[in-house]
Amino acid sequence: MSNPPNPDIEPLSRNQILIAMAVTSILLFGVAKLWLYLSELQLRPISFSAIDLGFGIALGLGLTGLSAIVYALWDVYRESADFYLAMVLKPLAIPDMVWLGVLPGLSEELLFRGVMLPALGLDPIGIVLSSLCFGVLHMTNAQQRPYGVWATVVGMVLAYT
Repeated sequence: MSNPPNPDIEPLSRNQILIAMAVTSILLFGVAKLWLYLSELQLRPISFSAIDLGFGIALGLGLTGLSAIVYALWDVYRESADFYLAMVLKPLAIPDMVWLGVLPGLSEELLFRGVMLPALGLDPIGIVLSSLCFGVLHMTNAQQRPYGVWATVVGMVLAYT
């Protein structure tokens, strides 16, 4: 990975990233719980099946493959992703990356697909609005706009499924 393209921005330390991850997860979880408390929404029951597991694995692999293609073909996205990866992933150890994938991912799914999407409507408008919010969450600055666009697309795929 290369250094961040903007030399004025210092890379984050491992502790800063882990604290930011924990705080973000707690805040998103809190917003989701507060939204549920203040509304009449009910979370859909969670169920697991071999078919669902297979579909989830296929979806994850498909999004990963699509991400690799977008990374290879879209220069601006590649620069944006490299910046993000250098800032966030470089200081982390493998176990940290597992937590980085699990904790924010669970709170993001709870808020954006579990609460926001049903509140806005399980229709194209709800999918677009919740996905746009998801994309904006992943933009740290204007340089990250392509990364936010990609997160919006991923949000749409996850919301649709």
